[in-house]
Amino acid sequence: MENFEPNKFEQNSHPYTIKRLSPSIGAELLDIDLKKPLTDSLKDEIYQALLVYKVIFFRDQDLTIEEHMDFAKNFGELEIHPFARNDEQYPEVLKITHNEKNKGRENTWHSDVTWRLEPSLGSILRMKESPKVGGDTLFADMYAAYEDLSDEVKEKLDGAIAVHDFAGFRRGLEKNGVSEEEIEVFNKKYPMPEHPVIRTHPDTGKKLIYVNAAFTQYIKDWDADESSRMLRLLYSRAATPEYQCRFVWEDNSIAFWDNRSVQHYASSDYWPQVRRVERVTIIGDRPV
Repeated sequence: MENFEPNKFEQNSHPYTIKRLSPSIGAELLDIDLKKPLTDSLKDEIYQALLVYKVIFFRDQDLTIEEHMDFAKNFGELEIHPFARNDEQYPEVLKITHNEKNKGRENTWHSDVTWRLEPSLGSILRMKESPKVGGDTLFADMYAAYEDLSDEVKEKLDGAIAVHDFAGFRRGLEKNGVSEEEIEVFNKKYPMPEHPVIRTHPDTGKKLIYVNAAFTQYIKDWDADESSRMLRLLYSRAATPEYQCRFVWEDNSIAFWDNRSVQHYASSDYWPQVRRVERVTIIGDRPV
């Protein structure tokens, strides 16, 4: 198995400069122009950096929508978010704008689309218009969160399965007047999936916490109170500063996070300033 520790990774030469944001998670990759098509070797280097740092960042990338999508397609097929505002010409591009009339609401620790049977591999988000101050995004290393659990808790969670759901989006559909029949179509298309509470990453082979406050409903076959207590404990791990990095956005900055190994939290402290982003998401596989 390859080594995925940052210190050892940095002992090798790389075609970019690495600026780490914390000891275990997050790094800016400098001196890369993403407008240019990636060579196979650079694509492999970037993906390896993603596995090592869990989230990587690029500055000063004035990309077109097509260039943004082309970069993401190096790492897999792109998904279309069924409940969000997407670009009319390119539905794979999710557009998120917050301003004085639409306050930010992504300020919950979460892993994206775990209500899918095959949640995403990762997301690539570009800042189109950043607030003058505020609007940072925080990322949490769920490997470290798992490793610091007690042996007793790890043993208890071995083999445990959690049920996920798009409940928040369903409430939004109901609020917007979507009919029961239309919602039932979504229910059938996105049935409540069951994922391991502790997932094994398909590339690194490392274990990590894979439940989140946004989409996890309960631990299957557990007493309801016991499930709630355990989930509260696991959710709280993302908020531990030692597991985190924090990214200060600038216009044309890009974040590429491994949705399998991190959770993220978009700070909504910038209202009524404008924060405008575009995101593409890479289809993943079924968690094991």
